[in-house]
Amino acid sequence: MNGVLSRGRGWLLGPLRGRIAIQGRSSKGLAYLAPAMVVLLWVAATRQHWMSEQILPGPTLVWQSALEFGSGELWGHLWISLQRLFCGLAVGIASGLLLGVWLGASRQAQTLVLPTFVALAQIPTLAWIPLFMLFFGIGELLKLVVLVKAVVVPVTLHTLVGVRDAQPKLREAAAALRLPRHLLFRRLLLPAALPAFLTGVRLALATGWTSLLAVELLASSEGIGYLMVWGRQLFMLDLVLLCILVIGLVGAMLERGFSAVEKRLLYWPQTATGEQQRGPLPRGWQSLLLPLALLVLWQASNSLGWVDPNILTSPLEVLHALLAGLADGSLPQALLLSLQRTLTGLLMGGGAGLLAGLLLGLSRPAERIFGPSLSALRQVALFAWVPLLTAWFGLGEAAKHVFVGMAAFFPLLIATQRGIASLSPQLGEAARTLRLNLWQRLRLLVLPGAAPAIFAGLRLSLIYAWLGTIGAEYFMPSDGGIASLMIGAQQLFRMDQVMGAMLLIGLVGALLGTLGQRFESRATRWRTA
Repeated sequence: MNGVLSRGRGWLLGPLRGRIAIQGRSSKGLAYLAPAMVVLLWVAATRQHWMSEQILPGPTLVWQSALEFGSGELWGHLWISLQRLFCGLAVGIASGLLLGVWLGASRQAQTLVLPTFVALAQIPTLAWIPLFMLFFGIGELLKLVVLVKAVVVPVTLHTLVGVRDAQPKLREAAAALRLPRHLLFRRLLLPAALPAFLTGVRLALATGWTSLLAVELLASSEGIGYLMVWGRQLFMLDLVLLCILVIGLVGAMLERGFSAVEKRLLYWPQTATGEQQRGPLPRGWQSLLLPLALLVLWQASNSLGWVDPNILTSPLEVLHALLAGLADGSLPQALLLSLQRTLTGLLMGGGAGLLAGLLLGLSRPAERIFGPSLSALRQVALFAWVPLLTAWFGLGEAAKHVFVGMAAFFPLLIATQRGIASLSPQLGEAARTLRLNLWQRLRLLVLPGAAPAIFAGLRLSLIYAWLGTIGAEYFMPSDGGIASLMIGAQQLFRMDQVMGAMLLIGLVGALLGTLGQRFESRATRWRTA
């Protein structure tokens, strides 16, 4: 009887399994459709001479470069970059872990140190590079310092949240059992902070790889970034395209490898390990002690000659340079131009990301066709596109707008697609019952339901657009913009102006983040009703 039932179940489930397997194979086949179309268009453009081969080298030429440089030179430069990356990750992750545990476990440390750390973290890594160059030169130490700065911020902040927001009941149990400090760390704090810590490490991998490429583009004689600059200077765009492909493959391998490690480490239900405590940062006069002490030390080291004043100017001179720049209008004009580039890039890239997210979220065939290709493009570090964009669009406004748009594209795309995917299936049933057309579904169901995710993505896109503006002005110099003003001051060794521009960049970034958060809260205030 059991045999008959098993054969019956096999007879019933066999066709279903066959259809599922066919659908899976067809989905995988659709994933190759978009790359195949791009390659065919690429081949047609080169054969029909729609663009010069110097501007758009053909696939055959890129393949020949892969065979030529892949014999040793490409892998040698890549290995140097990976060595730098892993050294910076090791130092930055270890430092961020220790600092995050200390800040999360000590209320006093949160009050005294955390506000200063968060304020310094608002200044993008690129804005620190001119100062780091004067302090550490352009050798290997510069790459390590830039990497550590880029890595330590996300690891510290996420570890802090994990340790600080560990379940109060677990803390009470640990206090009742009078656990020693080492057991408290190993049995409570470490498991509680592990999910947040791994999230910080995931972000650190992306920011570290991107920051390394940025500093190699600026100041290096080795590494994959230097190889791209060398290829761009000789107008060997086939080599530049090959490097972009390798950078994307490395990013994808890092992401997949870390995902596998994360799955092995997080084997318990994560919702039971933390309880988030929302609230503002610690405030009060105690939080001003550390910045005041640093300012006094800074002024004393300058006044007493401990540091060369040409390298580290005094706080009073920085303040004087800021006031002078505001008085003569140079700083407001530069900030206004940078903000115009940010908003233009946000409208271009963010608008495209919103439309693409709606398309991928609403259409299953579109997600199967274009989703894998967009995920692959997302693995390419942003600054890897700089040599190609400058070759195609020059150093003018078009290249800057495209670069800023690329920075703002993916946050809104991912947020919109995930927001639509998380909608209740009952909304689809209601739309079919009411016989709503596509526009009515969007206006009445989809956009209101996905609004929280969309506005959160818009806030991230705004921040990334500002960071992209600083990068665009840094790598595509022009007569205007706050980063261009900072580069000009660096060339003249006007460190007071450099540090004043750094301060303004951090303040504007923090202000844009706050405005985005306020706008998100007001636009989705109905959620708390």
